[in-house]
Amino acid sequence: MARGDHLRVRRRGYWHHGIDCGDGTVIHFCGLVQEKRDACLRQTDMEFFIRGGIPEVVEYPDSDPPEVVLRRAQSLLGAQDYSLLRNNCEHFAHWCKTGVKRSNQVLRAARAGAGFMAAAVTLALALLVRPRKTPDTPGNRDVL
Repeated sequence: MARGDHLRVRRRGYWHHGIDCGDGTVIHFCGLVQEKRDACLRQTDMEFFIRGGIPEVVEYPDSDPPEVVLRRAQSLLGAQDYSLLRNNCEHFAHWCKTGVKRSNQVLRAARAGAGFMAAAVTLALALLVRPRKTPDTPGNRDVL
């Protein structure tokens, strides 16, 4: 791990992300899990960030230099505009590295939700448009 790295650590059901400052600290969103309203970007020690987990470096094929990454991260210290869908810890770390906000966790969840909705609609349509038997049909055949 090095200065300007995008770090992630596994938490219960999700990955938490931050930016390594290179001095044993990390800039990341902090707040109570149940009360993300109060979450803000803070610089904490590495132990607070990892909370007993194992940090991983998120690799980028192309990213900005560490000085730019840290400047971006430090420019938002104290920001309280957390949003699970539009501005979470992964959006923040990706923006610091590339200048573009992105959360793969949110994109995967949206795709999974879209897949679930498509399956639900297909099932509902199949139940609504299934063949039915009518007593006045010769031979009591299935009709639509």
